[in-house]
Amino acid sequence: MTPTTREFVPAAVPLGRPASSPHSLQTLASNPYALRIVSFAIVALAWEWAGRVPVSPSFPTFGETAAALFSMLADGSLPAAFANTLVPLAIGIALSSVVGVAIGVAMGLNEKVEWFGVPIFIVLQAAPLAALVPLLVLAYGIGVTTKVFVVCIMAMPVIVLNSFKAVRHTPHSLIEMGRSFMANRPQLIGKIILRSATPVIFAGLRLGTAAGFVGAILAELLVTPTGVGDIITYSQSTADYPRMYAAIAGVIIVSVLFIEGLGWVEQRFLRPEKRSAS
Repeated sequence: MTPTTREFVPAAVPLGRPASSPHSLQTLASNPYALRIVSFAIVALAWEWAGRVPVSPSFPTFGETAAALFSMLADGSLPAAFANTLVPLAIGIALSSVVGVAIGVAMGLNEKVEWFGVPIFIVLQAAPLAALVPLLVLAYGIGVTTKVFVVCIMAMPVIVLNSFKAVRHTPHSLIEMGRSFMANRPQLIGKIILRSATPVIFAGLRLGTAAGFVGAILAELLVTPTGVGDIITYSQSTADYPRMYAAIAGVIIVSVLFIEGLGWVEQRFLRPEKRSAS
């Protein structure tokens, strides 16, 4: 019996990997910095298109806004405005962070403090806090104190409630493990509860910082026009819309950089396992 013969078909040899291969797309998707650049490019193109249509006569293009932003950076008007805006903002964020985290941790560790504090901060988070600004002006005038209070009432509820939830949702298995190793209450709080709650606490700090930036600009618009709020108000009154949007974009850029800085501090000093993984 003669064996059956099979026809040999040579395999196709690839001449080269196409530019848009699945491997390259997967590499791009796994790079967070590349995704941020793509996201920014999409927003910039959509902004440029909306300004050229235009969607509104008062809506400038992205190019006009960028030119106004670089112009204010070159003549020093925007850095000088930020120097005034960042003073109450920094004080308010510092007070909100220290006091807010302390109150949130206390509510998470003590049920009596929770029963007293949680309803207050839930109401503050849900209430239209901008309506309190005129009352603060009547009580403290139009100085830095009022602006600091506006930043605090915007940022502190978020920080307090996130810190409270972070402590309260500590895995019970970790606490039982600490008790099995004869850890006392200060050791449980310092080495287990607070370390476990750190990611959520820092998430609350980032959200509170973003709310604090909103409060700082809101105070400058409603209390007294100084700093970046003065640029926004004056540019709106003179119909210089590229300059107005450039000031708003500057606030967003500084806010994003500050929030990214908080994330770096968390990863660098408080979460070594995340640093080693990256």
